[in-house]
Amino acid sequence: MTMDIDFDKIGEYERYKLMASLIVPRPIAFVTTVDADLVVNAAPFSMFCMLGEEPPLLLISLNRTAGGGQKDTAQNIDLTNEFVVHMVDEALAHTADRCSETMPHGTSELDAVGLGTIASRVVSAPTIQSAPVAFECVLHEKIETTSREIFIGRIVSLHTRDDLIDTDLWRVNLSQYFPVARFGASFYTTTRDRFLIDHDGSRSASATTIIDRL
Repeated sequence: MTMDIDFDKIGEYERYKLMASLIVPRPIAFVTTVDADLVVNAAPFSMFCMLGEEPPLLLISLNRTAGGGQKDTAQNIDLTNEFVVHMVDEALAHTADRCSETMPHGTSELDAVGLGTIASRVVSAPTIQSAPVAFECVLHEKIETTSREIFIGRIVSLHTRDDLIDTDLWRVNLSQYFPVARFGASFYTTTRDRFLIDHDGSRSASATTIIDRL
């Protein structure tokens, strides 16, 4: 037996619940921006993906507020045309999640949770010092829908921890990289259970094999 659901006959909330729990896991974009008073805003978003490498583009999708207004992140990107997307690893997950809580306007989430920053190389928004990876972005294109503001960013600079990238071979040391992802509802998942599918269809779970073949 199969179940068929006509998306034209269910509401926005029901579509969101189904899509957000089925299209998983999703990486988490921990985004920093600055407002007109140079207050730093930080918020995590799981509707986030890579779009391509020439030009180097990524996408973040922000839902509107309950009244149809803008989130602070969206307002700040509209103001500055800049933002920084940080990847969230296991060590950063709890603190990034705390930054999703509602705080008074003009309050920096980073100050509230005790995260330090360093100056970004190109954009005005700072880089979170403890993040394993940070993509500095300038706005490439904005798309608006009834429920969302979708920002496509062009990556202008990349920061990583010193142990993550071999710049001679341009390989990422995945044995030192443990990002988390959003699963359905309020669940998150790790990326530790890694495997290769060999040409004969067999599955290898050897971490050493995975790193050697990257």
